[in-house]
Amino acid sequence: MVAAFALDKAIQAYWTNTAIDTVLIWQMLGIIIGSIALNFLLSYLRAVLQESIGYEVAAGQRIHLGDVLKRVPLGYFSQNSVGDILAGVTTELSTLELQGMKMVDVIINGYAKFIAIVLCLIFFSPVAAVISIVGVALSALALQGISRHSEKTAATTHKAMEDMSGAAIEYIRGLSIVKSFGQEGASIENFRNASKDLKDIHIKVEKGFTPFNCLHLFALKLASMGIVFICAWQALQGQMSIAFFLMFVLFSFVMFGSVENINDAAHMLGVVDSAMNKLEALENVNYIDQDGTDIKPATYDIEFRDVSFGYDSRIVLHDLNFKIPQNSTTAIVGPSGSGKSTLCNLIARFYDVNSGMITIGGTDIRRFTCDSLLKNISMVFQNVYLFRDTIKNNIKFGSPDATDEQIVAAAKAARCHDFIMALPDGYDTVIGEGGSSLSGGEKQRISIARAMLKDAPIVILDEATASIDPENEHLIQEAISALTHGKTIITIAHRLATIENADQILVIDGGTVAQRGTHRELLQQEGTYKKFIQIREQAEGWRIE
Repeated sequence: MVAAFALDKAIQAYWTNTAIDTVLIWQMLGIIIGSIALNFLLSYLRAVLQESIGYEVAAGQRIHLGDVLKRVPLGYFSQNSVGDILAGVTTELSTLELQGMKMVDVIINGYAKFIAIVLCLIFFSPVAAVISIVGVALSALALQGISRHSEKTAATTHKAMEDMSGAAIEYIRGLSIVKSFGQEGASIENFRNASKDLKDIHIKVEKGFTPFNCLHLFALKLASMGIVFICAWQALQGQMSIAFFLMFVLFSFVMFGSVENINDAAHMLGVVDSAMNKLEALENVNYIDQDGTDIKPATYDIEFRDVSFGYDSRIVLHDLNFKIPQNSTTAIVGPSGSGKSTLCNLIARFYDVNSGMITIGGTDIRRFTCDSLLKNISMVFQNVYLFRDTIKNNIKFGSPDATDEQIVAAAKAARCHDFIMALPDGYDTVIGEGGSSLSGGEKQRISIARAMLKDAPIVILDEATASIDPENEHLIQEAISALTHGKTIITIAHRLATIENADQILVIDGGTVAQRGTHRELLQQEGTYKKFIQIREQAEGWRIE
């Protein structure tokens, strides 16, 4: 506007052969330079303040979702694929992170610039202002069509992306099997189909946008032409100066340029809305400990009272009644699939019982928060998972404040110090995801060191010596003895050396406690345990002649 005013003064001076006031020239120049500087300043502030909002919100949301996933029952992960969850934490939040604030900014700024120009246009050409408003109104109708179409297709697109993420994860996890058998297998076929489906859906979605987008652009271009025509007619009639005519010709293209970009924003807002719905569904999952409180048990005896549990409709355990006294060792044995690991998972409250009650120190574990419950439990799993991090950080995972001396002491007690020191960077060696760069026995010993460092009063050992070689088994047994001294122990094991000295042995068969007693007592009874021992003695007593 200032530039047009200055140009108009210059033209008038030229035709009247008069000099332009020098003060006016410097005022106009100062206003123009100031406006440009203000524009850059506001753009900078927007980039610093507004653009970072999406990243901050997404980062906070990811951390929050991590906490949510930590507090849901493990059954949630069997009912929802990893691809779905991964897409929610990554793709959906990336949409919010990268596009959410930008698209809102495009819409607000687009219409704000248009309104500012229209207000200016009203004073010089009300007819041109009306034409521009009609053009934008028609454009808004087309943008509504784009937004509705986006809302309808966003869920389908997200589902296709989740399927592709799940197929990719399955394919990568199964590569060792694919290579070992020299076959591509079903996993690569699933990945190909998921990729093709995603491509087809994207193309179909884009084709659906085309008619609305064409109408949107056509309405704006037609309005631009209308403004040029009206302003030209007014200039010819002497109702508008040449300078302001040139300004509004320029405005006719600039004023709609910002509105034209809203088509992408209208599409993305539908996608963002769908992403927010997905995240809200993930966020509103029932916490397993939503009614829990921070409790410190007075004692650490464990009791099962009429406990039954099943996955979906399949009952795994039923009518379990037994007690594990504090500072005692209870071994759990039974056929494969009898529910031994499930029983330990119920103690840690990875799942909630269908009926009955599990207590620690006389308190129902459903009254605890997950953190206050698991603070009292160390677990050594058969399938050890180590994080892609240093060995030091993996060992102190359950005790973040542990000193280097404590970490080394735990590693020595678990008989893993020597092989750790033989690694290139010792305790600072970064291991592969899942501990892929270590042997099964090495991973298990690090897991035992981790449990030792946590020093919890209840220790659950799920086949803790399953991957230990015979040469190191006695060392690990010593380490486990040190770990479990003076604690309440639940151990699942098949090795005789692990179970024969237990204070009590629970034989789980058919989803219930079939036998109970010490090793000597159970050997006097006919039943599952005696058969189990005979089989184990035959298996462990073989030798090469």
